[in-house]
Amino acid sequence: MSHKSTAMAKQAETIIKNLAKRNMEGYYFDTAAECTRAILNAVPSGSVISWGGSESIKESGLMNGIHNGNYKLIDRSAAKTPEESRTLYSQTVLADYYLMSSNAITLDGELINIDGNGNRVACLIQGPSHVILVVGMNKVVTDIRSGIARVRNMASPANAVRLNRNIPCAATGTCHDCLAPECFCNQIVVTRRSGHTGRIKVYLVGEPLGY
Repeated sequence: MSHKSTAMAKQAETIIKNLAKRNMEGYYFDTAAECTRAILNAVPSGSVISWGGSESIKESGLMNGIHNGNYKLIDRSAAKTPEESRTLYSQTVLADYYLMSSNAITLDGELINIDGNGNRVACLIQGPSHVILVVGMNKVVTDIRSGIARVRNMASPANAVRLNRNIPCAATGTCHDCLAPECFCNQIVVTRRSGHTGRIKVYLVGEPLGY
């Protein structure tokens, strides 16, 4: 293990201890493949699973894993009408497991997320019985302020390009604090503590994942 990897693992230990103080569980894996195996082993066969839009859970291999497993999947992207989307979302709220990432995580164990429609942060806050977050160590920040700045100036411009949104950050690569019609920086949520023991589990990965 390199010095950098050792330091990263030590940093993850610090975050995991601080997550515990906030009534959230934390785990660390050197690789995304190890992380994915652990999650799939932890989720019982037949569980109802849904997820929020996340490049991290795609890149980690977790999405392929659940599609190949014996689970009931609720895929909101399969909706063809607003009514179908609403119906699927109502089912998502009652899912056994909800998969997502976090746009940033502080060294003190706070989760920072910026959302467009709010469905992702809503399920983080309340609804599904269990929430599993896969978070690359590239998303670690020192505090909430730097976390919001990271999301606005790194994650949001990349997502704007990916989604082909007509908003300033897609053109310049940096946040303009805009109120454009297609802006998706609508909800800013900081999770400082979970009110439900065992509900939120954060899987930290020693590889860069997502934006």
